[in-house]
Amino acid sequence: MYTIRQIAEALGAQCEGDQSLVIASTKEPQDAGPQDLALATAPKYAENLSQGTAEAALLWEGADWRAMGLKAAIFATRPRMAMAGLTSMMDLGQGFPSGIHPSAVIDPSAELGEGVSVGPLAVIGPRAQIGAGSVIGPHCYIGADVVIGGAAQLREMVSIGARVTIGARFRAQPGARIGGDGFSYVTPEVSGAETARKTLGDQGDAKPQSWLRIHSLGSVTIGDDVELGTNCTIDNGTIRDTVIGDGSKLDNLVHVGHNTRVGRDCLLCGQVGISGSVEIGNNVVLGGQCGVVDNIFIGDGVIAGGGTKILSNVPAGRVMMGYPAVKMETHTEVYKAQRRLPRLMRDIDALKKAVFK
Repeated sequence: MYTIRQIAEALGAQCEGDQSLVIASTKEPQDAGPQDLALATAPKYAENLSQGTAEAALLWEGADWRAMGLKAAIFATRPRMAMAGLTSMMDLGQGFPSGIHPSAVIDPSAELGEGVSVGPLAVIGPRAQIGAGSVIGPHCYIGADVVIGGAAQLREMVSIGARVTIGARFRAQPGARIGGDGFSYVTPEVSGAETARKTLGDQGDAKPQSWLRIHSLGSVTIGDDVELGTNCTIDNGTIRDTVIGDGSKLDNLVHVGHNTRVGRDCLLCGQVGISGSVEIGNNVVLGGQCGVVDNIFIGDGVIAGGGTKILSNVPAGRVMMGYPAVKMETHTEVYKAQRRLPRLMRDIDALKKAVFK
């Protein structure tokens, strides 16, 4: 529990009213009770305060908290930034116990730092190194020679393959998979797919063939402060490591193919699929369900709207949308033109009738 004053000081925010009020949790305005901090960071949310019984709220700057019937208020200059600090304070965690559970299987050669917690049925392989203060959840698997920095948080059923290297403060949601083999195959002779790619349509006279595996000799390198969502997958590199840069965040069901390198502070939203050998710069944002073809680069600061399919190189700073991806303003004009097509076709039919008549 925290007082209004403690919360405001932690957020670097201003507060007014009874600063000694004790807050146990946060709630939306209509659900908040006397010991809850109601989150009403905009007037449209504050309209619901009367449906609850909150005595304090997180409000926008300049809000008239007395007129809302509150006893105290905290004012957020940047509401979402305030939410980051507030939710960090109020996070109760998963309730994983400290220490090493008796059912965990830990190789004698593994090295665990001070205060590492290992949950039930977790497996830690030979020569693995886990940094101090890390939490390894139930049913996690950590392979041979894996290195994980301090203060890692692995939820249940995270698996990390052999020789993966991960920096400090890593966080992985349930079912994240790191270090699976890359999807890389070849045929004894040139395949129809290879020919179609070169000709952009013609398979040529390639005969049906079986696929031969190209093994993954590389691993995965992940920087500091990286977070992976539920069922996110990152494949091993073929020769070099697949790389995820410092501070990058990958949402649920994101896939990163073999040899791909993701830069610093990138945001890859749900169901993004990145093929192999892609070079992604720093501060790139890919909206949900974006797809990226293999062997291209995406420059620093690129933003791609949801559902965009990137089939060629993208220079730094571009905002992209569509299939195939084009500059967002171009896509908007194309979309407007498409909506005018039915009327245009009617005009053409009328002109044809007039001319033929």
